[in-house]
Amino acid sequence: MTSVGFIGAGNMGYAIIKGISGTNDPDIKLFAFDTKPEMLERLAPLGVTACGSAKELTEKCGYVFLAVKPQQLEEVLAGIAGAVTSDKVIISICAGISADYIKSKTIPDVKVIPVMPNTPLLLGEGASALAKCADVPDSEFEFVKNIFASCGKVAVVPENKMREVIAVNGSSPAFIYLFAKAFVEYAKGEGISEDSAKELFAQSLIGSAKMITDSGYTIDELIKMVSSPGGTTLAGLDELYSGKLEETVKKACESCTRRAYELSK
Repeated sequence: MTSVGFIGAGNMGYAIIKGISGTNDPDIKLFAFDTKPEMLERLAPLGVTACGSAKELTEKCGYVFLAVKPQQLEEVLAGIAGAVTSDKVIISICAGISADYIKSKTIPDVKVIPVMPNTPLLLGEGASALAKCADVPDSEFEFVKNIFASCGKVAVVPENKMREVIAVNGSSPAFIYLFAKAFVEYAKGEGISEDSAKELFAQSLIGSAKMITDSGYTIDELIKMVSSPGGTTLAGLDELYSGKLEETVKKACESCTRRAYELSK
């Protein structure tokens, strides 16, 4: 029996737990701790055992997920440090936090796997980036990787790029939602119902994403396929280019990364 525990049962922790429980793996026993009792109550139907403290959970579990905000992590680590041993695997989904930081607050030889997931995990459509630290055995890393694969797509990135990748998959849903909001607001202003605009634009996002991943064309080629000479798409693209959309996105990503480094200090 493999014991997997979650310190923090908010949206992200809940989503990952749902993914694990959906596999119906009888060899995994789930535990959770949260300072808010209502968060634990909603996990009961998923067969999750509630713990009375983060330390108790750490003592019971071989795999411990840190599913709290980065600003809360120092306090959490101080509370569990006495229960951390070298045979445990700590999985951190805290933005900007390095494995070395977690080791410095617990023990030097604990195994740490940094992960950057995103909120579409709630629907089983997550995009999670994982880093494999040198001291983590392949079998344990694959176990954690498969957990995230159970609720979306996964990619392995170098540990020293875990802050840079946040903008690409962790924060990008918010950027995409803002982009979507602008299209829906335009449609409403033109007398198109909000529901119709949301349905059409959301499906356009889904279809465009599939074209990126499955068509075999490059992104530049895909843009060209939609852009007939002298047509409507090019007229719109000209406005986006003049507004320096690509440069603005790059600046947003850079700001996201800077904040990740600030949180790691």
